[in-house]
Amino acid sequence: MVSRSPRTNGLYQQLAADVGALGLSSGPARPERVTEGHLDGLPGAAQWYLRFMGVLGRPADWSFLAHLTGRFRMRPRLPWMRCEAWQYNSSPRVARLFHMRLGPARILPIVGRDAYVDGHGRMVGKLAGRVTVADGAGPEMDAGQLVTYLNDAVLWAPSMLLAPGVRWGVVDEASFDVSLEDAGHRVTARVFIDQRGAPVNFSTEDRWMDQRGGPVRTRWSTPVDGWAEANGRRQPTRGAAIWHLPEGPFTYAVFRFAPGAVRYNVAPAELNALQPPGTPADLSSSRPWHRPGWPGRSRPPQAPPSATARSSRSSP
Repeated sequence: MVSRSPRTNGLYQQLAADVGALGLSSGPARPERVTEGHLDGLPGAAQWYLRFMGVLGRPADWSFLAHLTGRFRMRPRLPWMRCEAWQYNSSPRVARLFHMRLGPARILPIVGRDAYVDGHGRMVGKLAGRVTVADGAGPEMDAGQLVTYLNDAVLWAPSMLLAPGVRWGVVDEASFDVSLEDAGHRVTARVFIDQRGAPVNFSTEDRWMDQRGGPVRTRWSTPVDGWAEANGRRQPTRGAAIWHLPEGPFTYAVFRFAPGAVRYNVAPAELNALQPPGTPADLSSSRPWHRPGWPGRSRPPQAPPSATARSSRSSP
């Protein structure tokens, strides 16, 4: 269940205010339903993934609101801090806003705000929400924020990828490439799936890590440890974010995703009126889906169609 403390509500309300100020659209009146025709011609592994995610027969999503909790650290040798985040993603005007609070209540928290809007990315961090301790922008931030938007769509709203600007590439039966173009930027990632089609990792070279000498292009991945079904949708339950450094992988974030803590197709004007997702009602119809090798997993379906039988194409 989502905490309903004033501190939590303040973070949510700031996100709602920022989204409202952007003038984003409210989405299509009648979203097109995803059919077999949308999957035809995609790599076999991508089709298997989209079927696992349950996109067929459902109207394509155009936005989502999510709540995350977990832990975060700034550098490999620094201690972990508790974190909480709210985010809102929207299309076809590609937009992502992510607000996160770090630190226990006994000390001054750090509030981070990431954004990608109209082709521009920015990250701002403030101590106690007032003193700026980080402020990043520029081409590297633009690409990094866009590929993070792509990561969000892969894990939470895959039908948002069935859109102009998205291209799919054949790799093998257990992975595929996906690229997104927006506002002159193009980013690419590789998605790895298990035998059910469930994503188990997302890896990209299109992010830059902030180093002492400036941003450095660094491989970034987001492994997923479990899946759940909530309200008829597949959603990750646990995941991490990792920078792959020359000296070894650096896991800097570990998140938990409560089933039902994502709400779909929310108009910007609705955010202030909504009860934040993750309430008991949202959790009433959830059940776990385990990664292969985890106790309690269901029997995997038959193998996916051969990836070599499909070719990459631009989505309709």
